Amino acid sequence: MTIVLSNEEIIQLTGYRLATMQLDRLRKDGFYRARMGRRGVVLERSHYLAITGGQDVAPTTQRKVANLSHLRPAT
Repeated sequence: MTIVLSNEEIIQLTGYRLATMQLDRLRKDGFYRARMGRRGVVLERSHYLAITGGQDVAPTTQRKVANLSHLRPAT
């Protein structure tokens, strides 16, 4: 067992052979740590196991709101 999923495993997981399509599918499926490498898509096995096991979720950040209280309304 390797640290990253093999190309064959990623093809089986996504159903695509093209790396850009694989990456898009993985991101839509919640694998936020998937990335492009020199030889295609790289997905760490530990991240794959955590996501499929329901132990890991994408980090969410609270959206910042601009403070516009100093502006005067247009007349």
